[in-house]
Amino acid sequence: MPLPLRYLCSLLFLLPAASLRAADEPAYDLVIYGGTSGGVAAGVQARRMGKTAVIIEPGKHLGGLTSGGLGATDIGNKGAIGGVSREFYQRIKRHYSDPANWKHQKPAEYRPNRGSDATNEDAMWTFEPHVAERIMEDFCKENGVVVVKGERLDLAKGVTKEGGRIASIRLESGKVVRGKMFIDATYEGDLMAKAGVSYTVGREANSQYDETLSGVQVANATKHQFVKPVDPYVKPGDPKSGLLPRVVTGPPAPDGSGDKKVQAYNYRLCATDKPENRRAWPKPANYDEKQYEILLRNFEAGDLRLPWNPVLMPNRKTDSNNNFAFSTDNIGMNYDYPDGDYATREKIIQEHIDYQQGLMWTFANHPRVPQAVREHFTNWGLAKDEFQDTDNWPHQLYVREARRMVGGYVMTQHNCQGRVTAEDSVGLAAYTMDSHNIHRYVDAAGHVRNEGDVQVGGFPPYGISYRSLVPQESECTNLFVPVCLSATHISYGSIRMEPVFMVLGQSSATAAALAIDAEVNVQDVDYAKLRERLLADKQVLEWTGPRPTPGIDPKKLPGVVQDDDAAEKKGGWVKSNSIGGYVGTQYLHDGNEQKGELSVTFRVPVPKPGAYDVRLTYTANPNRATNVPVTIRHAKGDAIVTVNQQHPPEIDERFYALGKFGFDKEAVVVISNDKTNGYVVVDAVQIVPIVIK
Repeated sequence: MPLPLRYLCSLLFLLPAASLRAADEPAYDLVIYGGTSGGVAAGVQARRMGKTAVIIEPGKHLGGLTSGGLGATDIGNKGAIGGVSREFYQRIKRHYSDPANWKHQKPAEYRPNRGSDATNEDAMWTFEPHVAERIMEDFCKENGVVVVKGERLDLAKGVTKEGGRIASIRLESGKVVRGKMFIDATYEGDLMAKAGVSYTVGREANSQYDETLSGVQVANATKHQFVKPVDPYVKPGDPKSGLLPRVVTGPPAPDGSGDKKVQAYNYRLCATDKPENRRAWPKPANYDEKQYEILLRNFEAGDLRLPWNPVLMPNRKTDSNNNFAFSTDNIGMNYDYPDGDYATREKIIQEHIDYQQGLMWTFANHPRVPQAVREHFTNWGLAKDEFQDTDNWPHQLYVREARRMVGGYVMTQHNCQGRVTAEDSVGLAAYTMDSHNIHRYVDAAGHVRNEGDVQVGGFPPYGISYRSLVPQESECTNLFVPVCLSATHISYGSIRMEPVFMVLGQSSATAAALAIDAEVNVQDVDYAKLRERLLADKQVLEWTGPRPTPGIDPKKLPGVVQDDDAAEKKGGWVKSNSIGGYVGTQYLHDGNEQKGELSVTFRVPVPKPGAYDVRLTYTANPNRATNVPVTIRHAKGDAIVTVNQQHPPEIDERFYALGKFGFDKEAVVVISNDKTNGYVVVDAVQIVPIVIK
């Protein structure tokens, strides 16, 4: 006998509200918040594993930075990239293999000024923004991924949890989306944060994870640095007149200290020098030349370098990035972005737009900018056929770093440099540990300085732990975080590359599907099964290729050896270990810049007065200078030797013989880049006693 309708209606009031809403709320196996490159790869992989998937993108475009102007792919070693990520770059190559897609130049005319897009590669790594976005859209359509654009997480009521699991998310429109598994693929980590997952913002102190590069970095901040003295005060020389805009009071904290500051953001500009496709740099309505007074004084002090880095893309376009002391990086203006609400972030985004548009207009138009610089920037402008719904300006701010999860495993500098290996690899990272500047201040001499830049590489690709993608089990059991993953500031600087985000998005979706099938928490996914599936889908999990030659231990060399880290350095030398055969952990180079302004002085104590062979070590390369001046200060005066650093050293293929000299207390060797015609490399000096038989 059927129950009376009145009785059935009364039962409805006993059901939880979530059950009443269930019929109206879409439900998916995998809900992906964020249509970044990592989010798209996750959606594609979920569908290929037979799961339903939705990508909820707060903006209007898929692809994040990959379609937002970052066409100069950062990876370090392309052999580390597989799976869906490599598919994307293979599709880029197929696109440009069609001559019809070359509208502003012929294919044979394209010569990348960074890396290689050789015809024998299976993929292509430089591309126009609209091409990337079209491929991202095609990926989703071909695989049946549901895409919802223009919907943001409700930051007040955004996440409903049942026990330790996310049951649903609420969007600002009021829509509720349910899922079995969730992925936060945003650059900001809002879903992660609102789900109650632990995270951090800023730089850890070096002491926290026994690192050397995470905390405050003054000594290492030699790149993108002021090379001329620039006065920071409104009235030059008068601290009472106040500081100019974009300089802060007070010196940085001691090197290695932790803080909550964030590396600079910018926009990766798609510029062109083709007149028919070029529009002049726009001048913001609120343009204020005082915002660029530091830049103008820097030019007037004699720094005439072109302060941008335009990497050539197909069809006479660029991916243009920051370069030198005062450029497109908006240093110190983003500290409130990671934890900010939408209104706070929108103000910061607009400030970045105004700053960078005003900067480019200043380069091309301001009378205090040197004429050669103005002429250069007048020849370039925004590409008319890109970002057409955002007035040719990129739709994505380059959020280099925001929140970082503190998950079951924290990736550190030790992973990057191979001292620690993650046994549960779900993909490889391969880029240099890279942090852009974070802080602009007044140094002890009363001049402007930048702080925070770190660029340390020289290591092979390394594995990223599965546990760095998932929260601690006590906090959430059905969430993956492949973009704001669990890593320290400096290791994140190596991992945070778009191809790697795609790799980690795919791996996260694979694990999500396996967790659904096994009905287990994400922390309990069988790694052996996950690994098997990832390898079947052509992910690269271990590096089996060549590895850099380790540095030579100076203690194992004869005589007395002084490495570059113990020498006196003048100017902005750059640390590197990209070419093996060096002494110690690194060598220095001048970046082929600031000629006549850089030098290194070695003061090598002699064991006893007498005659010594004096030798110099460097890593030879065809881009080195052939006329490096080396001064040896000895007991009878000075001697100058000119070294051709394109030729390999002759003594044991390590050291170049500078000559035999007598010394009383110390051997002084000075290496300069004055009037040199290529890169100048400084590594170590060796003195060996001459034994008279």
